[in-house]
Amino acid sequence: MITKYKPRPKRPAGELPAKNFSDQSAKIGAPDYQGSKLKIMVLGGLEEVGRNMTVLEYGQEIIIIDMGLQFPEEDMPGIDYIIPNISYLEDKTDRIKGIIITHGHYDHIGGIPHLMGKLGNPPMFMGKLTAGIVRKRGQEFNKCPKLDIQEIDEISKMQLGKNFRVEILRVNHSIPDCFAIIVHTPAGTVIHSGDFKIDYSPVNDKPADLNRIAQLGGQGVLLLMSDSTDATHTGYQISESSIGDEMGKIFEKLDGRIIIGTFASQLSRVQKLFDLAERFGRRINLQGRSMNDNVEIAHQIGYLKFNPRILVEDHELDRLPDNKVMIVGTGAQGESNAFLTRVVNGEHRSVNLKAGDTVIFSSSVIPGNERSIQTLMDMMVRQGAKVINYEMMDVHAGGHAKQEDLKLMMRLIKPEYFMPIEGNHYMLRAHAELAEQVGIPKNKILVADNGQIVEFHKSAGGGAIGRLTKDKVITDYVMVDGLGVGDVSNIVLRDRRVMAEDGMIVIIATVDSKTGDTIGNPDIISRGFVYMRENKELIQKTRMKVKKIVKDHDPRTPADDDYIKNKIRNDIAQFLFSQTKRRPMVLPVVIKV
Repeated sequence: MITKYKPRPKRPAGELPAKNFSDQSAKIGAPDYQGSKLKIMVLGGLEEVGRNMTVLEYGQEIIIIDMGLQFPEEDMPGIDYIIPNISYLEDKTDRIKGIIITHGHYDHIGGIPHLMGKLGNPPMFMGKLTAGIVRKRGQEFNKCPKLDIQEIDEISKMQLGKNFRVEILRVNHSIPDCFAIIVHTPAGTVIHSGDFKIDYSPVNDKPADLNRIAQLGGQGVLLLMSDSTDATHTGYQISESSIGDEMGKIFEKLDGRIIIGTFASQLSRVQKLFDLAERFGRRINLQGRSMNDNVEIAHQIGYLKFNPRILVEDHELDRLPDNKVMIVGTGAQGESNAFLTRVVNGEHRSVNLKAGDTVIFSSSVIPGNERSIQTLMDMMVRQGAKVINYEMMDVHAGGHAKQEDLKLMMRLIKPEYFMPIEGNHYMLRAHAELAEQVGIPKNKILVADNGQIVEFHKSAGGGAIGRLTKDKVITDYVMVDGLGVGDVSNIVLRDRRVMAEDGMIVIIATVDSKTGDTIGNPDIISRGFVYMRENKELIQKTRMKVKKIVKDHDPRTPADDDYIKNKIRNDIAQFLFSQTKRRPMVLPVVIKV
């Protein structure tokens, strides 16, 4: 049975949504299971940027932090995204006491609609904006159960089961309502940073309480799990407020339309754009479903502040002078179906590029998208537009702490153990080196792989001893492709890659069921391999090869379909490679008549 958090009936705004720590009925330090160990395993986010999901287990109780998705890599044709593998949890759903979500980005919430039903739909705790985005996303999936969401803020405290007391710490990122999670366990206090940066003047958000962070450090922290996304970048992260100032200088010089590409989740950036539109007398046109949805949700709950009259619909754009228009949309990463790409390709129903337009890429480049973005910018310039990106001017502030900010966080918290999370392995190693620089002993820095179990147990002296075990839980990719979840295996991906690289050839052989001889010439269909009209000699040689393969069987025995198919597949593959040095996928079809 799932132990669910029970909120107070109709609590006033601002009141704690869960039990205060003064409730002594589940006192930490007197665990329900003597000799139990605290186990921590990250199911995604230690070998990639994305798919973030962390499991904390003590005795027979489990809590989960985040449940995100990862966007596909270049060698995953057709895959929409990847979600965590929850095989370890599927027979332990009665132990899950709650799920805490750090913020509303898809790499932290994207797996929720797919996984909550399999996890028994335990209670979830998240900020108000995050809750709005998660509810909206859940409605788009028929198999997603009605989610039990409890809204929290920085003063919330929850008792989850008997072994986990949770506090919330507000941090800054590129979207409001971002939290670090403080988990008090019988083994000690664990802090999960979530995505964060140090921003002393955030947009539409409160700055992180550095005094409280220092107080936590003074009380003793067993383990800090910290965001490593920008651990390879030196210095301090730029404040979001400074981006608005830089863009204001750009806007002063522009008379044509301004088209801005950014992430739909960069709501702090979007607020700055609304402020600048009002300042320069421009109307805003929003493009992209996710952009429209996020702006609507954030405006309804008061996180985005603007006069609705500033918005303009597509059909009204032609009525406005160019110097009164700002178009904000998605596609700054060169995504094939996003707003900016459709505009450049002339496929958008109401927006076309023209001379005098200025396109601002207000986002950094996600690794792997460099070529797509460069192609997009080239096409824009050819169509007469001017392009500005973050490398030319400060039109983008990252949402993740850089090296000096990361070191500040470690110095304030002073953890006994340190575990870098949220990044590729080289990012984790870079973060581990920073930890050494601030004085954390190397043997207390835990750099793990996905699924590798980190274990803490009580020592004779009363403290806790941590270690990185050799045990691992399953963290294989679960790929989402259309309506299919987990039904695309590595074998299917391999076949897609083969077809993408060398194409395919279909060989249809009609065989006499009595004699085993071919009837007529085999039919051949080539897709992505060779153009048949220009390679008649190769196609004819292939036909003759197939006829010989079929004829070479023992005439005293009926031809076996599988034998013939395998023979055609193997021999023709070798023949085509000898002729072309390419390895197309060979698909034999044998029809007996």
